[in-house]
Amino acid sequence: MADLKAAVNPLFLREEELRQGIDLLFFVRRDLGAVTDEALAAEGLGRAHHRALMALARRPKLAVGDLLALLRVRKQSLARVVKELQAQGLVQQSRGTADRRQRMLELTERGRSLEESLAAAQRTRLAQAYREAGAEAVEGFRTVMLGLIEPADRKRLAEAFARERQAMARAGGPVPARLPRRG
Repeated sequence: MADLKAAVNPLFLREEELRQGIDLLFFVRRDLGAVTDEALAAEGLGRAHHRALMALARRPKLAVGDLLALLRVRKQSLARVVKELQAQGLVQQSRGTADRRQRMLELTERGRSLEESLAAAQRTRLAQAYREAGAEAVEGFRTVMLGLIEPADRKRLAEAFARERQAMARAGGPVPARLPRRG
């Protein structure tokens, strides 16, 4: 990391700098996903399953349509993933309370346990990078990541983080840092 810090370029909007940013995003996606690949493979699962587990862990009782919109995958692809997760006892389905036609998904206890172990491995990797970069760099990273997210999703994410902060404050636990404000 020290090499990157020393090479800070004030001309960060040049083509070369932007291409390096795209390259870095590629390697982050590859390597952060690889942290969980072995555990997923042991369960006969892949990264698509992991994305669904992660989404359901953060949003219990999520409607299938909402999961489809969140993950932005084809209906057939999601149907296959959900079916496989249900067959392994990781996800359960129920009818919606307001609209009985809705199919609501949530993790089973086994699903929560698997998702937590996968998240723990990724948190360890992220925490190491955060420690090496320092608090100011982490805030800059969050600002950039938020800027890459679609505006509507960015707003929903900020609202969800605010609710999480409020819940943690009420519970007396550590309160995560606020998200930086963006237009």
